[in-house]
Amino acid sequence: MTPRLATIRADGQSLFGAVTDDGFIALNDVFPQFAGLRQVIGAGALDRLAKAASGRAVTHATGTFVWDIPVPDPEKIICVGVNFPDRNAEYRDGQEAPPNMSLFPRFARSFTGHEQPLIRPPESHQLDYEGEIAVIIGQGGRRIPEATALDHVAALTLCNEGTIRDWVRHAKFNVTQGKNWDRSGAMGPWLVPFADPAQIADVRLTTQVNGTMRQDDRTGRMLFPVARQIAYISTFTTLVPGDIIVTGTPTGAGARLDPPVWLKPGDAVQVWAEGIGTLRNTVADEAGVV
Repeated sequence: MTPRLATIRADGQSLFGAVTDDGFIALNDVFPQFAGLRQVIGAGALDRLAKAASGRAVTHATGTFVWDIPVPDPEKIICVGVNFPDRNAEYRDGQEAPPNMSLFPRFARSFTGHEQPLIRPPESHQLDYEGEIAVIIGQGGRRIPEATALDHVAALTLCNEGTIRDWVRHAKFNVTQGKNWDRSGAMGPWLVPFADPAQIADVRLTTQVNGTMRQDDRTGRMLFPVARQIAYISTFTTLVPGDIIVTGTPTGAGARLDPPVWLKPGDAVQVWAEGIGTLRNTVADEAGVV
């Protein structure tokens, strides 16, 4: 079975370890030299973690812990926008494909974990979903050649790149404020170690809202494949272990329905990808704000 490595919160602690069908195996005590999965990745020790979990008993049964985002403290999260052909066509700007990828940053605080609610703020009810695959950088570097870029990937996970749509248009050239509301998106549930380019080359990616399929595409149709993303991004910034690249979403977000359909409290969103699993979240209004 493919290893699944995660970060959880239980008994007031942040714990890292392995996921089984019955629960979670905490490995902090086995690897006291690591503060978390970011440090495990930096040491190239994901495989050691997976092997250490073999044969160990579950320490936290399902339902007794809260999922965190797999790497809670990345140095940076960089998102790739408009990276599928049908998504590009939605912009109706006459370009079949842009010459370079669109990028924007997200902060770790803007994501919540698996099975946690996406938070709709009182300032806008235009909360939308974007199902994506995220790659976790293992070996860092600057000006990484595209031909060897996938050698720098440590693991894969899933992302719901939740967006407050009207806030992405508050400025002429900037979507950052619409992309960084606290807990508006989700990431997880776990990391799947990356060992073969086939894990990302052409896999199916879907998003369902309340059981209805909204997004359905394959990574082989990306305008900018993952290797190109890593090469391009590392041209201007040094990538370090634990950095996250969110690789792009297919067409089918709620903003493009006619009329638009926004997420509301009680909705359930599932992002799924072959070989990775399913990221599930509900939706709730921000508590304590009138």
